[in-house]
Amino acid sequence: MHLLLPTPEVLSLKLVNFPKFVVISLTVLPPAMIITKYFVRLLENRDRSLDFHALCALYAVTDVALVTSLRDGMNLVSYEFVACQASKKGVLILSEFAGAAQSLGAGAILVNPWNITEVAASIGYALDMPADEREKRHQFNFKHVTTHTSQEWAATFVSELNDTIVEAQLRKRQVPPLLPNKVAVDCYSKSNNRLIILGFNATLTEPVDTLGRGGQIKEMELKVHPDLKEPLKKLSEDPKTTIIVLSGSGRAVLDKNFGEYNMWLAAENGMFLRLTSSEWMTTMPENLNMDWVDSVKHVFEYFTERTPRSHFELRETSIIWSYKYADIEFGRLQARDLLQHLWTGPISNASLDVVQGGRSVEVRAVGVSKGAAIDRILGEIVHSKGMKEPIDYVLCIGHFLAKDEDVYKFFEPELPLESSPMAKAMLSNSHRLSSLPRASSTKGGASSSKSGSKATYYKKQRSMSNIERRDLERTSSDPWRTTTRDRTSLHEGSSVLDLKGDNYFSCAVARKRSSARYLLKTSHDIVNLLSDLADHS
Repeated sequence: MHLLLPTPEVLSLKLVNFPKFVVISLTVLPPAMIITKYFVRLLENRDRSLDFHALCALYAVTDVALVTSLRDGMNLVSYEFVACQASKKGVLILSEFAGAAQSLGAGAILVNPWNITEVAASIGYALDMPADEREKRHQFNFKHVTTHTSQEWAATFVSELNDTIVEAQLRKRQVPPLLPNKVAVDCYSKSNNRLIILGFNATLTEPVDTLGRGGQIKEMELKVHPDLKEPLKKLSEDPKTTIIVLSGSGRAVLDKNFGEYNMWLAAENGMFLRLTSSEWMTTMPENLNMDWVDSVKHVFEYFTERTPRSHFELRETSIIWSYKYADIEFGRLQARDLLQHLWTGPISNASLDVVQGGRSVEVRAVGVSKGAAIDRILGEIVHSKGMKEPIDYVLCIGHFLAKDEDVYKFFEPELPLESSPMAKAMLSNSHRLSSLPRASSTKGGASSSKSGSKATYYKKQRSMSNIERRDLERTSSDPWRTTTRDRTSLHEGSSVLDLKGDNYFSCAVARKRSSARYLLKTSHDIVNLLSDLADHS
């Protein structure tokens, strides 16, 4: 093996002509020794800078560039070498500690400069590298250098600054106005078939402080706000009103809190459903894959042990780790570490959604969300109650995660993005007719509504649930079933909605930004609203 390097004497000239090379045999002394002695001699003769033209000429004729930085900031030597190698296709050997290693690592040979043996071996490999490999490596780096210029960096920087301003304006627009209670109550009193959808945690529960009296932490068990028990009882007894408690909590929690009321309970983000006077049924899609649970559970167990006052809950369609009662700062650090463990481990290749709450991390199967389940839930409710009259009033209140706010969009017609929530509610009837199909459209065999609504989107995307499968089995076994039931079994929920803009009120609870139309700041506002509605039942 031989190493071709320019002689120090020639390098001391002003490079009027191309430099000559000497041949050094690597069989006389160990390679590291020869290279070290040679470069010491080289530095003794070249302890000064070259002018621009001489430097470019040196770059252009060099076969191998060796950059052994131990620490640097903006080192442009590597970029300059690549830019001057359009014809020669020289090889770049780059320290893995150099800043350019992040951008030119694809085409360069990365080395640890402390490992002299590795550096010597890389030089030999670079000199003996086949022409086609030199070409490929050079093209990687040359494309990066020519496209990521200082002008491009400046343009990207200014563009991102402008994007930040636009995003800030959009976030400001997403803050919904406060709910006009009087308007909501008046519309409620004038409607004939009402639907009220309520979240549970942070919606119908008492406000929980981290510390109670005497510094003792309050119970973790969720309980209904005591001031809401009487209004909920009145509303649930109204024959014109249907109440759904739509929660991510398990079935046992909802049974314990709402078993005494006449309402519908939708547990685990709507995957399980029951009327309080009947048994639980499932609305889960038939092809839901839950093979990932055990591996995620091991990660949650590990972080529960190392995070005091944290806990995890294993559900049938998801698993959630909560640090609500742990130290806030420590809990956030642990949650960040937990997410890294998840993404690099059990869920790296799984079809799952990771939902981050205020003080929780939830892993659930794709397709498990409140918005994806609401159509199936409404279909079962319509069939069970035998509704003859379309639903003409919907009130949806919840402290839902961003992933679950699709339940708000399910009832929304397609409106211009620039319309504010208040403007949406005040549009004239000719421009605000709901795009959800009406019951009459189903009977006629063709819907007059457009297919661009959110409800249509969910109907196209979701899988057939066990409820729908059961209904189809009933139909096939009983050919004399009514044709109306056959037509509406699959999309019954959306087919009976007859909403006008003024009769739909979606309310986010204590959210700075939300896709809901209105905002309720505290649990006290929820108590006042439901109490007013109960008085008009």
